[in-house]
Amino acid sequence: MLSILRNIVQEVNAARDLQEALRIIVSRVQEAMGTEVCSVYLLDPASNRYILMATEGLYQESVGKVSMGHSEGLVGLVGAREEPINLEDAPSHPRYRYFPETGEERFRSFLGVPIIHRRRMLGVLVVQQRESSRCFDEGEEAFLVTVSAQLASVIAHSEATGAISGLSLTGEETKDICFSGVPGAPGVAIGTGVVVYSTADLDAVPEKAAENIEQELELFRAAVQTVREDIQRVAKRLSSQLRPEELALFDVYLSMLGDKALPGEVDARIREGVWAQGALKQVVKQYIRHFEMMDDLYLRERAVDIRDLGRRLLSRLQEGEEKNVEYPENTVLVSEEITPAMLGEVPKGHLVGLVSVKGSSNSHVAILARAMGVPTVMGLVDIPVNQLDGKELVVDGFEGQLFASPSSELRAFYQEICDEEAELFRGLEALRDKPCETTDGHRVALLVNTGLMTDVARSLSHGAEGIGLYRTEVPFMIKDRFPSEQEQREYYREQLEAFAPNPVTMRTLDIGGDKALTYFPIQEENPFLGWRGIRVTLDHPEIFLVQVRAMLKASEGLNNLQIMLPMISNISEVEESLHLIYRVYHEVREEGYEIHMPKVGVMVEVPAVVYQIRELAERVDFLSVGSNDLTQYLLAVDRNNPRVAQLYHSYHPAVLQALVRVAQDAHSVGKPVGICGELAGDPGGALLLMAMGYDSLSMNAASLPKVKSVIRNVSREWAAQLLEDVLLLDSPHVIKSCVDLALRNEGFGRYLRPARSSSAALAKKTSA
Repeated sequence: MLSILRNIVQEVNAARDLQEALRIIVSRVQEAMGTEVCSVYLLDPASNRYILMATEGLYQESVGKVSMGHSEGLVGLVGAREEPINLEDAPSHPRYRYFPETGEERFRSFLGVPIIHRRRMLGVLVVQQRESSRCFDEGEEAFLVTVSAQLASVIAHSEATGAISGLSLTGEETKDICFSGVPGAPGVAIGTGVVVYSTADLDAVPEKAAENIEQELELFRAAVQTVREDIQRVAKRLSSQLRPEELALFDVYLSMLGDKALPGEVDARIREGVWAQGALKQVVKQYIRHFEMMDDLYLRERAVDIRDLGRRLLSRLQEGEEKNVEYPENTVLVSEEITPAMLGEVPKGHLVGLVSVKGSSNSHVAILARAMGVPTVMGLVDIPVNQLDGKELVVDGFEGQLFASPSSELRAFYQEICDEEAELFRGLEALRDKPCETTDGHRVALLVNTGLMTDVARSLSHGAEGIGLYRTEVPFMIKDRFPSEQEQREYYREQLEAFAPNPVTMRTLDIGGDKALTYFPIQEENPFLGWRGIRVTLDHPEIFLVQVRAMLKASEGLNNLQIMLPMISNISEVEESLHLIYRVYHEVREEGYEIHMPKVGVMVEVPAVVYQIRELAERVDFLSVGSNDLTQYLLAVDRNNPRVAQLYHSYHPAVLQALVRVAQDAHSVGKPVGICGELAGDPGGALLLMAMGYDSLSMNAASLPKVKSVIRNVSREWAAQLLEDVLLLDSPHVIKSCVDLALRNEGFGRYLRPARSSSAALAKKTSA
């Protein structure tokens, strides 16, 4: 059964569209189970009805025509209960619904299983048999459940592809197709999708038509000839080292490149109007599917050769491809995984939104997006990225939703939100030079998180009182090697000068987890619990010492530097780091630099540190909570995994209790404590943190005006009562609702996400 299941999944994965995928499913399942009928009913989001989309055994004329309400008939019952239903005599069941156009009156045994993807009901997979005495056994039921679970994501992906193309399940034109991910950066963007993808990745090749068929043919033939010559060259070079039977493998490659083999089929697809890279992708995937389905192990392994050959050809095609991507004025950048380098490719002022399949609201790119004020949606699992190129898109960074091909009504609704946000910001500009002080005189320092020089001007214009977190890894990530001491010194000096005399807190290099350097790869099964942050730099003192030396030299004459150590989990790491910092300080002084010893603090990110605050505070000058990592470690949720993103919640009672404890313990020994996680940039979260006693709140520049406005218009006593109330609650969602309600009652409803109008709510939902 495992072999049969693997073959079905592989064949369905290679299907060109949803209809072909469904035909493959019903045909292969009917054959594997030896049943007379196999059918797939899909739940149409537009009509909320189950539609017969494919069948083997029922009348084909009924496909696409037979439908039933979401709770109607046995199919509806399977969907409503979300579990299998296995009946010997289906017609005798009170929920049985007879459709004469299907011819199903001949079949009495019924087994239906739900098709569910990420908690969303997609449809029902049904098998039927003529004999009433036959009840599908447990093994058959388990097989069908397994098939359903394996195929759910394939169906969701194919359904989404059709939706983006503008067609519903019934073939009708669709608008306002909505894909749900997770919010990455707040705001709304309306623009044109520009898909960027990795080179030599067949899966990432977008589907598009050939603009010039003859030119595409010429490009492909040149690529084939180049790859053929490469293989011949390698074979010749290795001929003296390999036996004849081993050299024969190169002949296999060359035979695959014959005119009547793979190139001939790609040639035919190009002539049908597909661009060369897309045609190559289609043919190679078809070859791989055929080889992987073969029973013979040797032949099955040839799929690896086909994949390798496909990548070689694609690489050559991309060498001859124009690398200049056109970025329209309102670019919505779309990719499987957006990187900082991709952001840098878009001309200044053209980037309005980001859409990424991988990542979550706390991944590094999402943090950069918030710093840049670019609305972002992350974690759009199973969305067909390649279909979004050139499409008009609406990015809703508040709700984590992406709309493709918006109607004029939906576009107007979101344009109104854009205008409201711009007007709100203009109204908050007057607060720039005013202190962040409650109505009863409690003062809180508002700082910013930065990493790019582009953050500086925005931070200063928003009234930042300093930098609570400068991400020093950003200069490391935009290079193809470690930056030199002088290069680092220049980066750091810019930040220190821009904010002098206000403090600038620089976090030492924090790589690992979700922050990778291409030239210093860290491959681990669980990177968030692995070699990251201070663990890396203490193991590589040559990196740490150079960085600290660059920081100290950059601070000469300014003396507003503070150094912060990330990912501390025990006292010995702090003591070892301090030893190295003091060593560099004395060395730099001996070189003639007039500098002061900077304050040194630690980040509270690891749960173990929550219980060592007093011991740590005796050794350092300040503490700063990194609430993003602390939250993910407390809740055991990988913040970059969209499948569990809904479990990550900054308002979780355990998180709030930990934050209260940290603030109390730090103040009990007389040390200041700040916070530089995303919770600080949320108006409601900022109120709770202020009530807990945090001395400084560090956030992205875009969040600063709203936070300052809220704090300046409430008393600390009011915020303390709110904190006391929510600490009695046991649900993060209830806590968030309670805080939002309190803000609305105080007149700050305009700072929360505007409620969508009933007309916009009619948008068709396709969960990605």
